[in-house]
Amino acid sequence: MKTQAGADGGSVDLPDAVFGIEPNVAVMHQVVTAQLAAARAGTHSTKTRAEVAGGGAKPWRQKGTGRARQGSIRSPQWRGGGVAHGPKPRSYRQRTPKKMVRLALVSALSDRAADGKVLVVDSWSFDAPRTKDAITALGALGLRPEAERAPRVLLVLDRTDDVAWKSFRNLGDRVQIILPEEMNAYDVLVSDWLVFSSGTLEAVVSRLTDGGSVPAEEDA
Repeated sequence: MKTQAGADGGSVDLPDAVFGIEPNVAVMHQVVTAQLAAARAGTHSTKTRAEVAGGGAKPWRQKGTGRARQGSIRSPQWRGGGVAHGPKPRSYRQRTPKKMVRLALVSALSDRAADGKVLVVDSWSFDAPRTKDAITALGALGLRPEAERAPRVLLVLDRTDDVAWKSFRNLGDRVQIILPEEMNAYDVLVSDWLVFSSGTLEAVVSRLTDGGSVPAEEDA
């Protein structure tokens, strides 16, 4: 465990049930694929020949013109005609069992823990919301967000920690803030570092151990 200033703040145990399993790559792939599919809008739409205006009359007679027979200028082969087998609005959502969602998240957390990419801060104690103080705090932890090749940081904050939220929220796309109940496999896997406070770590472990609820936002 670290303090906000980067000093040693004691030790914390990461339970093997959440941070110490053998990652299941196949399940992580399936769950992340389902999560990305559920995020698709699915609003794409094209018109068929029946939906395109016009084209009620045969463009020319069937025989005798020397041209290919045509029945409508709104056929797919005509410019401005309907689209054959084009996309229509649909949902890309996939059904993912909750046990699979939990296994994917635990596998992702275990993968980051195995690489030593998990940090726990005892607490965030900003006097007032200041982005400069947030940059200083991350720099003390070795995660400089202003560096040219800054790591992607997933910061797990408590809902009630308003000052920390306001301090970290303007650090750009290299720092993502989520709640403990929003933890999901995709956000963990696309991040280089996971940063918990002691309180949010306890909340995540409680949700993922036996008896805790499974994150519902992934049940696509």
